[in-house]
Amino acid sequence: MITLCENHSDLHWKGYGYAIALLAVVVLQTLVHQLYQRFNMLTAVKIKTAAVGLIYKKALSLANSSRRKYTTGEIVNLMSADAQQLMELTVNLNLLWSAPFQILMAIVFLWQELGPSVLAGVAVLVLVIPINAFVAAKVKQLRKRQMKNTDQRVKLLNEILHGIKILKLYAWEPSYQKKVVEIREREIDVLKSSGYLTTFSMLTLTCIPFMVSLATFGVYFLLDEENVLTATKVFTSISLFNILRLPLFDLPTVISAVAQTKVSLGRLEDFLYSEDLDPQDIDTNYSGNHAVGFIGASFRWEKTGPSILNNLNMKIPEGSLVAVVGQVGSGKSSLISAILGEMNKFEGTVQRKGSVAYVSQQAWIQNTILQENILFGSGLNRPYYERVLEACALLPDLEQLPNGDQTEIGERGVNISGGQKQRVSLARAVYSNADLYLLDDPLSAVDVHVGKHLFETLIGPSGLLKNKTRILVTHNLTLLPQTDVIIVLEGGRIAHMGTYQELLSERANFAELLQVFSTENKSEETPQMKMSSLKRESQKGNTLPQKELLGHKESSSFEQTKAFSMKKENVATGSMTLSVILKYLQAFGWLWVWLTLAAYLGQNAVAIGQNLWLSTWSAAEEKNKDHTEWKHLRNNKLGVYGLLGFIQGLLVCYGAYVLTRGSLCASRTLHNHMLANVLHLPLQYFETNPVGQIINRFTKDMFIVDLRFHYYLRTWLNCTLDVIGTILIIMSASPLFILVVIPLGYLYFIIQRYYIASSRQIRRLAGASHSPVISHFSETLLGLSTIRAFGHQERFVRQNKDVVNENLVCFYNNVISNRWLAVRLEFLGNLMVFFAALFAVLAGNTMNSSTVGLSISYALNITQTLNFWVRKACEIETNGVSIERVCEYEKMDKEAPWIMSKRPPMGWPNKGIIEFINYQARYRTDLGLALQDVSFQTHSKEKVGIVGRTGAGKSTLTNCLFRIIERAGGKIIIDGIDISTIGLHDLRGNLNIIPQDPVLFSGTLQSNLDPIGKYSDHELWEAVELCDLKNFVQSLPKKLLHEISEGGENLSVGQRQLVCLARALLRKTKILILDEATASVDMETDNLVQSTIRKEFHNCTVLTIAHRLHTIMDSERVLVLGSGRIIEFDTPHNLLLQQGVFSKMVSEAGITQDTNNS
Repeated sequence: MITLCENHSDLHWKGYGYAIALLAVVVLQTLVHQLYQRFNMLTAVKIKTAAVGLIYKKALSLANSSRRKYTTGEIVNLMSADAQQLMELTVNLNLLWSAPFQILMAIVFLWQELGPSVLAGVAVLVLVIPINAFVAAKVKQLRKRQMKNTDQRVKLLNEILHGIKILKLYAWEPSYQKKVVEIREREIDVLKSSGYLTTFSMLTLTCIPFMVSLATFGVYFLLDEENVLTATKVFTSISLFNILRLPLFDLPTVISAVAQTKVSLGRLEDFLYSEDLDPQDIDTNYSGNHAVGFIGASFRWEKTGPSILNNLNMKIPEGSLVAVVGQVGSGKSSLISAILGEMNKFEGTVQRKGSVAYVSQQAWIQNTILQENILFGSGLNRPYYERVLEACALLPDLEQLPNGDQTEIGERGVNISGGQKQRVSLARAVYSNADLYLLDDPLSAVDVHVGKHLFETLIGPSGLLKNKTRILVTHNLTLLPQTDVIIVLEGGRIAHMGTYQELLSERANFAELLQVFSTENKSEETPQMKMSSLKRESQKGNTLPQKELLGHKESSSFEQTKAFSMKKENVATGSMTLSVILKYLQAFGWLWVWLTLAAYLGQNAVAIGQNLWLSTWSAAEEKNKDHTEWKHLRNNKLGVYGLLGFIQGLLVCYGAYVLTRGSLCASRTLHNHMLANVLHLPLQYFETNPVGQIINRFTKDMFIVDLRFHYYLRTWLNCTLDVIGTILIIMSASPLFILVVIPLGYLYFIIQRYYIASSRQIRRLAGASHSPVISHFSETLLGLSTIRAFGHQERFVRQNKDVVNENLVCFYNNVISNRWLAVRLEFLGNLMVFFAALFAVLAGNTMNSSTVGLSISYALNITQTLNFWVRKACEIETNGVSIERVCEYEKMDKEAPWIMSKRPPMGWPNKGIIEFINYQARYRTDLGLALQDVSFQTHSKEKVGIVGRTGAGKSTLTNCLFRIIERAGGKIIIDGIDISTIGLHDLRGNLNIIPQDPVLFSGTLQSNLDPIGKYSDHELWEAVELCDLKNFVQSLPKKLLHEISEGGENLSVGQRQLVCLARALLRKTKILILDEATASVDMETDNLVQSTIRKEFHNCTVLTIAHRLHTIMDSERVLVLGSGRIIEFDTPHNLLLQQGVFSKMVSEAGITQDTNNS
């Protein structure tokens, strides 16, 4: 085209031919490129899906040693971040060969224009590559550090969210918030370093094309005095240098992506090579006459770890009921794990016959409807299903649940009580109709009558499972006479084994053990089952007629609390509001915003100036015939061209630096605000929303805020200025162009609006469909041993495929919508090129060749720029969704302030007098009252027992004391202060509670006892000694600094319970609430806990929520609740004489009255 304009003699038709040829070439390029992109994206997503599937499959077969090495947070991160990294590399992988190929082609064409002087430009390119390689290597190192920090942060957040109730009750949120912020600051430091490296690579990137052209033109003049720069040479070269720019930009990006992916692949490889369970450990093909056999078998948890079970020899006959007893930490649960093949066997043989059903000590419940939890993948056999529900005492519970067995159970079973979880878990095992039942202390979480009912109708000699082999771990020794075989474990060995009679006659210490137990419980006629029901138990159905039971139901607080099932993630709709962008810019800092704008305007103005300079230079050169004057001018012109390039480089560098600083400010501010907002949410929010949703905000959405969003903003700004500059230049060359710009601009606008609306929504759906993938994965990791015991790995792999597929549907639509956009936008851009060429032909002699060159080379650039511009505008909109999600916790209802201006005096409460005055409370505004007109007052240092049937409001009462639920009327006064007038932390920090669930966090034992670092080592050792843990802690190599694994997995449940007691002993406050917590400990430990509490808290007011009546028979007064009201409140002696509700409950529990009066 330029040559045509230089030789005006040629005919017009040739010009039109060139213009049409130009259009044909660019249209063809568009179509081929988009097809390639589509295939590329689909291949990439297949690779990602394969990686996710592999990680999931591997997780199902992990050995315990590997499971301890990889926390849930780390494995989830492998699945979200590392698999994503693989996909991102695959998308760009072809650039590894296509970029060098493009560079080579450009150099060949340049040689034709400028001859050997091109080599000078190539030399500059070659020099820059090692610099970029160095930057990429550095980025790889930083990425490794970044991943480590992110893993730590996600792991800590995961634990905080799962243990949020403890954090709130103990007012520990600030100290855990501080821990998260510390890790986050380390992340920001790494981000800062990589941001500065990016600034440096931006500098080299912008300066490359200009340095290359400077070197090439300079050498071109030096090679031959006669060389002249014509418009043809200048603009063809400039176009070719622009072609060079993209592959040069992509190459380092791909190289650093390869480096990052190498890190991810390393992490994936480590995980996939980690140790699996060895299925050969257990001989399951055995066909003898016993169900389970151990011959000289010894086990440990890890290959290099200490031996846990030693030299086990036993044979369990088919169809027998075997009880496993022993003290806390003697290896009872380990024995069950050994039979399941969950432990590492290093000697001996294990034989096991038939299919297995397993009930774990801490029930694992899925986030699905109750019926699905019981069927667990089997078909529905209605009559048998009804029998199972009846045997597991679940019928009364179904009456209370809003949708019966179709009620959705929340994550980790948050909306049902502990006893209900345990019975659902038991029902799941019974329904599977297996040959061998392994029951790890399932009766500890249920009420006395229910325990008795379960034993009689299910586990015992006349129960539903009477013909099956049952191995029952229990702390309840009254069941032993009804078992066929008893195994007594001591320190990981079988101390005694035989029938009840054999052990009584032969083993003195077994009889002694029973003696201790029976003196404790001689007042009880019924088997004493221990009970730690979480929240509310609904087990009264066995002692009350059905009609009466339903009568009790109307205002049950159980119904109130739990009527809300898990909420699906909300998907925002409509366009992203300006307020979201403003929020980001506010967090970014207005100073940085203005400085960024100034830097980018400057660099674009200089870039246009550079090209205009070339244009006037080549025009002058054509006219100039005097060589000596020209040489003198030429050196000046080259100098000015170089200076402009240098200024542009500086401005780019400055712009990138300013942007990095601002984006780090935004990252820090948004993360810390979100963390503070989440920790201020009321407890009910966490009980009704899956943790996966919140974690998703802290991982995926924060990743976009940290690394992506500011990059999109920068690119969009650059493209906007580019487009404006291009249109101005073409219009200055041919003013007629404005006639084309207006309709094309309008079409652009319409296409963009149409695309952004759909694309944004598709993105939102993809974001929301990603949460179930993470939730399902986390859930699987929690229930690994249950899934493996039932042999349902394949079914869970299929479920994982289903949730991933759902996510892929949204992703596929996203890919295709991008291709749709690209084809249309590029076609419009191609039309712009065509019209720029057409107007040049039409202008004929009126336009000089250098102007034509300038306008067409800019028009050729605009296609990519416009495409990029709309894409980035859309990226800003769709990724703005992440900022929207990060900020959405701001608008939610929060708890009352932690600290208020009115603060209680030091040492409050000093007497411990609690007074309820006409107190009313409800769980939600649309539900009835859970507590109605409750009025009572305790004395100083009084011991009060609180009893009542399920749903009576016992737990609601403690929730009100801690203001977990706010009042609907009336007030609570503690030592003269109305608790609603002080901050939550002033209240909760001065009360003490031993909750039912022993929740521990990963970290040291010391940090679990005292996360705030308030107590001395001496005080910690004192507390540990009082809880009978001193010997255990001293036997640990690191003593108090012993590392506790996630959720306290490396301690037995009983030991966790004792650590929680020690935690309470450290808080010397005047009021203790005891939510009966001795479910997972043996009788001896139980007695120790009770006597420690009596002795250590003798000068405190103690409120005990009793599930076992004998623990509160020595209380000074007993408060009996029913349907949220106080029914009776007096001393136990007087209440027994009154023959009211309490007296009836006592006789039901089989406690004889004379023993308690004596």
